[in-house]
Amino acid sequence: MHDTITWPDLRGWHRPLLVVAAVTAPFVLVSLAGVLLDGRVLVGAPIWAKPFKFAVSIVIYALTWSWLIAYLPRHRLVRWAAAIIAAALLIEYVVIVGQVVRGRQSHFNVATPLDAVLWGVMGTSIAVLWLANLVVAVFLVRVRIGGRPLTWAVRAGTVISLFGIGMAFMMTRPTTAQSGSMRGGDFGGLIGAHSVGVVDGGPIMPVTGWSTTGGDLRITHFIGIHALQALPLVAVLLAHLARRLPVLGDEVVRTRLVLVASAGYAALTLLTLWQALRGLPLLSPDGVTLWTAAAIAGLTLAGTVTVIGAGRARRAAR
Repeated sequence: MHDTITWPDLRGWHRPLLVVAAVTAPFVLVSLAGVLLDGRVLVGAPIWAKPFKFAVSIVIYALTWSWLIAYLPRHRLVRWAAAIIAAALLIEYVVIVGQVVRGRQSHFNVATPLDAVLWGVMGTSIAVLWLANLVVAVFLVRVRIGGRPLTWAVRAGTVISLFGIGMAFMMTRPTTAQSGSMRGGDFGGLIGAHSVGVVDGGPIMPVTGWSTTGGDLRITHFIGIHALQALPLVAVLLAHLARRLPVLGDEVVRTRLVLVASAGYAALTLLTLWQALRGLPLLSPDGVTLWTAAAIAGLTLAGTVTVIGAGRARRAAR
């Protein structure tokens, strides 16, 4: 009854994605060293901060997909889509590191012909990555992984992750100021931004680099993408707690709790997007945002209590 994440034979994991994780992993330390030793600043942050964050995220993301693909049928379309995911991740990271070495901004930068080509490559890789994720997701939501709680956690995480990746498309649109500068003949060389209501490069939060003066679409991007790890971890935690809490020994209870957590996580993801689009920093929400967050937390808590209460009643009736 205690389902956990199962680890299939490593030979079944998707090798290209494992290679991407293995190649990118050393850059976690390389980039961290760069943050500590290289004093250059780019767009208001240490120049090696972006390679560090992307390296961590790519390693986690590639390992997760490599593991999940081991559960899928050996369909040629799945293998090709997964290989495309691996290639897109690697291409994006190579461009990011290459631009850091050049001392140039990677995202949104079309100031020179080379910058424009590299950003075009990155933009194309993002679109291809999303489509490849969609293909694999179609297969993934149809299979069972462990028990029902983990299966539904993976399904929900996959859908929310697709939404999170899709946030990248919103960032590539020119801002109002950029459109005006292009019409006025004083184009600054950037098309797109992750900040809303302020210019990229202003005051930022430590580590994350998210704006502290305006909205930031990267928050939704980050939270959404990593639903694929967060929600399965909820299922695993519930399975471990079931050893101490008898009510959680019921797979139906754990499944419903996963669904409640998934709904709460999806609502939180949408809330961060709504907050960012209104130009509000994560740590400076307005009253409406706070009340909405409280409502999401309250409904999630109420759902959790209801599921556990029903589970206890069902146990007592046996």
